[in-house]
Amino acid sequence: MLGEGLELDLEAGALMGVLNVTPDSFSDGGLYTDPGIAVSHALDLVAGGAAIVDVGGESTRPGSTGVSEDDELSRVMPVVEGLIAKQVSVSIDTSKPAVAAAALQAGALVINDVNGFRDPAMTTVAAEHGCGVVVMHMQGTPRIMQDDPSYEDVVLEVESLLLARAAALEDAGVAPQRIAIDPGIGFGKALNHNLSILKHLERLASHRYPVVLGTSRKSFLGHLTSIHDPESRDGATAVTTALGFVQGARIFRVHDVVSSRHALQIASAIVASD
Repeated sequence: MLGEGLELDLEAGALMGVLNVTPDSFSDGGLYTDPGIAVSHALDLVAGGAAIVDVGGESTRPGSTGVSEDDELSRVMPVVEGLIAKQVSVSIDTSKPAVAAAALQAGALVINDVNGFRDPAMTTVAAEHGCGVVVMHMQGTPRIMQDDPSYEDVVLEVESLLLARAAALEDAGVAPQRIAIDPGIGFGKALNHNLSILKHLERLASHRYPVVLGTSRKSFLGHLTSIHDPESRDGATAVTTALGFVQGARIFRVHDVVSSRHALQIASAIVASD
């Protein structure tokens, strides 16, 4: 359970549907800037199998420079409020404490922070609201994260940082059952880093926090498959969903929930078999 009132089936795996209400996200930028269209798409995600919809109003694609707090609020709040009115479970994808607080006050259940709760104010918001949190690893910032990512041991470094951030959240009063960790595939990581993390996901999954995996449509899949159109990478994404589940990941942030739902159904049946 990540948030009060949010029960995720971690035994079978749970899907977090991506809803970017931005003009410039790498895959679906500009498609859902109209709140009505965004809410309608979110309902389709839920119908397809999403247990929660992750609403983001600021692109974190490589090279992005961010938006103001007011702009982000104006993008996400009509959508968050519209989804809450439809009884959709909502996660707010933001690194701004004020945006997170506004979304939680409106009824969102989870903060998904790509900055991994570096900002103490974000930790305070999470503790005060008793919400779920997704702590993500990112080296650098979106503007520069892919310039020259470097690690001595990427698996160990990602693991150590995520566990340290989770411990800090617990120290601040966030219940451990509210915390999930995300290795941040594609966030300050080269192809070999991403592959190494995926190969060793069981390391992260050996701890008490559910692992969130976000590979959906990302460029490393394009490098491996020569599929240049992000929207055509859903099949490749589903492969990583199945492999990630076998390695212990339990929450999957995806654009196309149906293909990953099918992948989870197969993977979970295999894992559960004698």
